[in-house]
Amino acid sequence: MTQPTDKPSFKSRAFSRRAVLRGSGCAMALPWLESVSAMAQAPTPADFPKRFGVVFMGCGVNEDHWSASGAGAEMKLSKSLESLEPLKKKINVIDGLQVKSLMGQGIHPAQTGSLLSGVQIAKGALIHSGVSVDQMISNHVGQDTAQSSIVLSCEQPMTGYHETNFSLAYSSHLSWQTKDSPVPVEVYPSLAWDSLFDNRGSLLNISVLDRVNDRAKDLSRKISATDRGKLDEFMTSVREIERRVEVMRKGADSAAENASLKNATLATMDRPVNGLPEDLREHSKLMCDIIAIAFQTNKSRVASLLISRDLSAMYYPFINVKDGHHYASHHNNNDEYERITNFHVSQYAYLISKLDSMKEGDGTVLDNSCIMFMSNMWVGRTHDNSRLPLVLAGGLGGTLETGRTLNYLSEKDDKRKMCSLYLSLMDRFGMKLDQFGDSQTRLDRI
Repeated sequence: MTQPTDKPSFKSRAFSRRAVLRGSGCAMALPWLESVSAMAQAPTPADFPKRFGVVFMGCGVNEDHWSASGAGAEMKLSKSLESLEPLKKKINVIDGLQVKSLMGQGIHPAQTGSLLSGVQIAKGALIHSGVSVDQMISNHVGQDTAQSSIVLSCEQPMTGYHETNFSLAYSSHLSWQTKDSPVPVEVYPSLAWDSLFDNRGSLLNISVLDRVNDRAKDLSRKISATDRGKLDEFMTSVREIERRVEVMRKGADSAAENASLKNATLATMDRPVNGLPEDLREHSKLMCDIIAIAFQTNKSRVASLLISRDLSAMYYPFINVKDGHHYASHHNNNDEYERITNFHVSQYAYLISKLDSMKEGDGTVLDNSCIMFMSNMWVGRTHDNSRLPLVLAGGLGGTLETGRTLNYLSEKDDKRKMCSLYLSLMDRFGMKLDQFGDSQTRLDRI
């Protein structure tokens, strides 16, 4: 992780207008404040930093309730996608894409291991995948932020091997920093928060806001009444997230102490004994809030979140589902699994709605982002990954048209590659690659 510099390194007219609060061991870029700028020229969408995120649900969806048709305000969303209704003008529902290298090799880890890179994975003791698209983008834009990327999960990764002789690391990780090394996932919100704001040592006991409070008060006297309202709203939001993080920190610390007394590791313990919230809603929502604050404050521009990994052991009593996620996916066309699918999409909807509420010039943080929802399968009961559930949200600074349903099922295989989509998205970040994964061409209509 790079240390904050004295002034933002993002070289644009717009970012120079962002106020940065500094305190002991931290720097926090504030939301867009009009009165901070002395410039007469209004910013364009291209002046704002672009962000990229991935939200993942393991084991597929209920295919009977996953569909969309039409465009813009007339778009019709199916039952599983209904939580996206308020933002349907800012999404693209995409059907028919696939990762060819993850087909025909076996189930689960063999269907997940290179979902974001498209390369051939290896069996046995030596794992081998490829640098994932999020880390490619992170390598390109991460030098301008305190943390190049945030890699989060609501579920502990697995160890060992699947019956297909593929490592379970493939089921537990989407982001790969090298072809032989996945990026470690952070499952504890308190540690994700601490990493974001460089909380360590004695600073763990001091609120981030308390560390920048004097600077915030000084700024408040200099800005307009409208911007003071924005600043107060932002500070209240951060305080609320910090309060929830602190509650979870106490649980994690207590669990770590108990594990030490038993000579055990947290990774081998079930929730909530391991210090993770028993209620997944609480956990996933806080992880989404951390990503949103990271994007808004320019702490990071790249993030991924596994709400449930492949072969997930997650339970959902709050939606009246008695079976664990993986077992439930073997009956994925029933009402119970539809509720699981609906829940995951609702968490994605929560994140993109949060980003859309964060004003940035004439648009929002979501307008300058691309947040992707995906799974590694289409039909869990048959382990079918010949087409992958996919939604994109956000317009990447006006470079990505939204409000569309795009279907590639009738196209030839070389016209429906997921890696073609990744090439198209990386173009928007100024990364002009000749090839990525199994593709040398951009995805049509994107």
